[in-house]
Amino acid sequence: MIRILPYEALGKEAVLARTEEAPDVSAPVSAILAAVREEGDKALRRYAKEFDGMGDETPLEVSKEEIAAAAASIDPAFLAILKEAAENIRSFHKHQVRNGFVLSEQSGIVLGQKITPLKRVGLYVPGGTACYPSTVLMDSIPAKLAGVRELIMVTPAKGGVIRPEILAAASVAGVDRVFRIGGAQAVAALAYGTKSVPKADKIVGPGNVFVAEAKRQVYGLVDIDMIAGPSEILVIADAAANPRYVAADLLSQAEHDKNASAVLVTPSEALAKAVQAELEVQLSALPRQEIARASIENNGKIILTSCIEDAVMLANEIAPEHLELSVSDPFALLGDIENAGSVFLGNYCPEALGDYFAGPNHTLPTGGTAKFSSPLGVDDFIKKTQFSYYTAAALGEVAEKIACFAGKEGLDAHGRSVLCRLEDLKQ
Repeated sequence: MIRILPYEALGKEAVLARTEEAPDVSAPVSAILAAVREEGDKALRRYAKEFDGMGDETPLEVSKEEIAAAAASIDPAFLAILKEAAENIRSFHKHQVRNGFVLSEQSGIVLGQKITPLKRVGLYVPGGTACYPSTVLMDSIPAKLAGVRELIMVTPAKGGVIRPEILAAASVAGVDRVFRIGGAQAVAALAYGTKSVPKADKIVGPGNVFVAEAKRQVYGLVDIDMIAGPSEILVIADAAANPRYVAADLLSQAEHDKNASAVLVTPSEALAKAVQAELEVQLSALPRQEIARASIENNGKIILTSCIEDAVMLANEIAPEHLELSVSDPFALLGDIENAGSVFLGNYCPEALGDYFAGPNHTLPTGGTAKFSSPLGVDDFIKKTQFSYYTAAALGEVAEKIACFAGKEGLDAHGRSVLCRLEDLKQ
């Protein structure tokens, strides 16, 4: 059963405590990365056979025909939902598209910034205990809006088979190529390149601890989006909140995995007890009950505060991945929220709406990193390059100032690079 804990009785360390640290898999991941770097496709095939039971003759790359056939094979109603969700995601993210700018307000000076999309991005889509076509849409569509030229998807294929819903989502989102590889070996292939898999400039997408560690180890050689931790939800609720809704929303994250975190913060003891009871009722009906119960009992908690303002303060300290404001006037609190990956306002905006359909991205900062990082978006798939132009006369106006600045830093060559031009200008 989930615990009800008075805020005043908790120390800050207990409030901020999250799930247990992931096991150290750095050594086996390093070995996998090294094998793929040295052996390329041979290592990929060996690991695909060992971990996913893929046959020796199964091609690593999924053909265009297979992707089209998968899209045609799924329930037409679900395909229509995929397309509608994709349009919602596209409609939201198109407002993030940046344009370069040029400034020429001072005589003889031109300054600016140009935007260049990344050439090639690798998208990791998890396999494991669930199927995630939503991840395909959320991570692909912003990349395409940014102008990424080639988007490559990798995903585990049990027995060489990828779920048709995943391939259909890839088709809808505009993924260019799909490979039957998962785990740390897939990250290695995207980071180093092999004969079959081209090297990417960036790797995005969630995965298990092996995938996360692989992304950590290849960062620098390629860019990555984030190191994703277990899923999190924090619900701030007042006395008027519906305990059935709150419990359902807590379980929507608890069912992800046993390390997921579901927290309710409320000033209402009556609501706390009602949610506690409702969780037991709803848990008994969940197909993924074992996973959800482990999450709720080990990592879940209900925290009682003296007022809603304290609940907001606590939420900002925790900086959750998902934050629900299940209160009578959620917009009154929104301005006070400083740290959260994505905020869901009111009693009719459950976190699952954001996971699949509303449009804002569901690839979010976890583990408290919402204090300094943001959801995945179009900006993650571009580079910004600055440029400057000065005429000789414009440089002459500031040359002595630059040389003075350089001298204060003890970098005489910097100053001389300006002054030598000034000398020529004076002749």
